[in-house]
Amino acid sequence: MNSLTVRVARSSARHPWRAIAGWLVFVALCLAVGSALGTNAARTADYRVGEAGRAEAMAAEGGLERRATEQVLISARSGALDATAAQAAARNLAARMERLPEVASVAAPVRSADGGTLLVEVALKGEERDAKDKVDALAAQTAAVQKAYPRLSLEETGSPSISKGVDQQRADDLALSEKITLPVILLTLLAVFGSLTMAAVPLLLALSSIAAAVGLSMAASHLSPDAGVGTNVILMIGLAVGVDYTLFYLKREREERARGGGLLSPEALVELAAATSGRAVVVSGLAVVASTATLYLASDVIFSSLATGTALVVLVAVASSLTALPALLTVLGRRAERRARRRAERGRPARRDRGTADGRLWTALLRPAARHPLATLCVSVLALLGLVLPLAGLHLTEMSRDTHSREIPAMRVYDRLNETFPERRVTHQVVVRADASRAPAVAGALRELADRAAADPLFTGTPRLRASADRRISTVELNVPHLGNSDEAYASLDHLRDTHLPATVGRVEGAEYGVSGDVARYTDYPAHQNAKLPLVLGALLLVTFLMTLYAFRSVVLALIGVALNLLSAAASLGLLVLVFQETWAQGLLDFTSTGSIGSRVPLFLFVILFGLSMDYQVFVVSRIQEAVRAGTPTRQAVLDGIRRSASVVTSAAFVMTTVFVSFVFLHIIEMKQIGFVLAAAVLLDAFVVRILVLPSAMLLLGERSWWPSRPTPASAPVAQLPHERPAVDVR
Repeated sequence: MNSLTVRVARSSARHPWRAIAGWLVFVALCLAVGSALGTNAARTADYRVGEAGRAEAMAAEGGLERRATEQVLISARSGALDATAAQAAARNLAARMERLPEVASVAAPVRSADGGTLLVEVALKGEERDAKDKVDALAAQTAAVQKAYPRLSLEETGSPSISKGVDQQRADDLALSEKITLPVILLTLLAVFGSLTMAAVPLLLALSSIAAAVGLSMAASHLSPDAGVGTNVILMIGLAVGVDYTLFYLKREREERARGGGLLSPEALVELAAATSGRAVVVSGLAVVASTATLYLASDVIFSSLATGTALVVLVAVASSLTALPALLTVLGRRAERRARRRAERGRPARRDRGTADGRLWTALLRPAARHPLATLCVSVLALLGLVLPLAGLHLTEMSRDTHSREIPAMRVYDRLNETFPERRVTHQVVVRADASRAPAVAGALRELADRAAADPLFTGTPRLRASADRRISTVELNVPHLGNSDEAYASLDHLRDTHLPATVGRVEGAEYGVSGDVARYTDYPAHQNAKLPLVLGALLLVTFLMTLYAFRSVVLALIGVALNLLSAAASLGLLVLVFQETWAQGLLDFTSTGSIGSRVPLFLFVILFGLSMDYQVFVVSRIQEAVRAGTPTRQAVLDGIRRSASVVTSAAFVMTTVFVSFVFLHIIEMKQIGFVLAAAVLLDAFVVRILVLPSAMLLLGERSWWPSRPTPASAPVAQLPHERPAVDVR
């Protein structure tokens, strides 16, 4: 009863208003520091991986990197295009664009094969990642020309416009998600506690933790650049674990209050809750952070951002449950005592606590494991393995522009651009670096490459050759008349890399070369991730084993924890493949199947699922361990521990599921996939793994579950059985 967790809670309980004020100051400081420092956004160079990344770096070295571009389509509102008016509009647009400081160059207008559309392409200055912030200035000029030529239709698209549209759609989706999630969570907590005040406590602490984590993440971005996904994951994980950790603590405080029969002071109740659920929250939080930290091994800026956001919000949520929560519980407990005294003075009966009755439901759900543990274990594991089977058909792709929602206006224009100018659908950039003395040989090899591409039906258009001022870097751009996510586009890349380049540039002595472009990026990133996968998964399994071993001092439970987390995560990812790689659920979940899963989704989910599974593992097994330390045989301790923790685990699972399901309604396909899997995993973990598989395994193992040593009896009050009450009034 004198652990750090208890000491911190005791200090907060003795000085509650100081602790609450300190927490609010901490949150405000985090936001203030974050706002002052700002966010250090990831640059284009931070995303470079594989051959495509090396080629982009070489091109940038010679000042030949691809620039972000916007395309303006000029067509007739009705009837045939007035060529004279269209040319005049194009000249007006070009003149306006060239005056903008954001614009690097404006290409000459290009007419479509059918003569019905004129294309004006505008190249932007600066970083590719910053281009979306410059779109408004270009859109204003397009709108001005449109106003001057009302009979024409001017429509703008391009990577910057699409990125801006995606960001806006994401922001709108998250706002909608919050409107759905927060009321549902509040109603759930109201049903659990029967008190609006008590229901508001977890939600307020979670929101304050999210605010503090957002500020800290802005500061942390100066150490590890932010890829623009940190806030999303902070909101999603912060709501889930923030409410859950507080819920675990609150439920235990209420249980101890019921056990104490009114003899324990609010401060004593807080200490008891800190010694039990408080410790479980700390261990769970550290397990999530340790698991998430393995994402840094992937050497990817997006994974690093996800890891940083998750780790920060979990640590802040743990801190709030150790400081602000005990203080709030003490304040609310003292207020409840005063109300009780006033009611007693007026002769009114005291209000009965809602208690912590286990209920018949959980006894019924545990009956199969209690009566037939071997059969229950086999059936449950086989069912989960059945869900794992679709994972064998997992197909990963990089989610590109072609997968974005068509509710974004720029995406609809993008589709018309691809239809009208098919030769511009995909561009491969071949980059060559060699000594300046080899420049003539390189130029000859690139011309030969262009000739080979012209004879290849997968390529089209006129190649564009360029060289740097020092003649060390040379590039050629080759067009492909197929969409970036098509088999033909990927085949064209294979032809380049495996056949055409080795036969041409590959023969130039001392030349270093590579292919970049969207398709090259979409190919190289999954390959890069697959190369890192064994390292990340190996570290994840080791971390899970060590954290469980630390929590329970049992090698057997550590191995069980790894196995159950692996099974639960794999089953959830199998469901992901079954739902999103097929077409049967498209109408139900409002998405268009790409026949694939986002390349970053499985690894991120695998790591997060391992961390979140530790929440329930630690909380449930901690209750079992408490009973064993009190002298209860392992068999009875398993059944009692799971029954006593079942209601809070269910409430926590419902809260988490509510948060994650809200992300299924987002437009961005990767967020849909993440939200679906997390929701499915939480339900599987709470109702199958912890109710059927875990108790069956521990009942079969019996005392061997604790090998190499059985938990020793504890003298602290936390070891008291539920029916026992303290013999002394500690107030």
